[in-house]
Amino acid sequence: MVNAVNNSKEFSCHKISGGRAEAPCIISPDDICFYLCDPKTGIVLEEGHALKGRSLADKIVIFPSGKGSSVVQTDGLFQLAMNGNAPKAIIVQYPDTVLVASCIILDIPMVDRVDPAFYHWIESGVTLHLDADRERIRVMAP
Repeated sequence: MVNAVNNSKEFSCHKISGGRAEAPCIISPDDICFYLCDPKTGIVLEEGHALKGRSLADKIVIFPSGKGSSVVQTDGLFQLAMNGNAPKAIIVQYPDTVLVASCIILDIPMVDRVDPAFYHWIESGVTLHLDADRERIRVMAP
């Protein structure tokens, strides 16, 4: 849906963990293990990962799914949050129990089941306004 007033576009989604965030997004074609990010910077450290060397801190992170054991995934996201470098929100295609529980505990907004048209409009660096409680994602006009 295009907003005629400010040319932003809005898409439906499904709430997993409530809350709101507005931030630039970063898109990963690869699954993410937050344990393989530097908690002091939020930078992805995993060799061969599409986002290696890029920071997830203060971004709305879009990726297919989490990976890694329950201990490392939870601890990785917890360490990022304790250092102020967690994602502002998460948009995931295939949520897993560990990632869902971690986002709820750490109060990180998380959604899935995004309108497929969203993926045709979105590119890394674009600012998103995610309102998980209203199940809406707005792509802000540049």
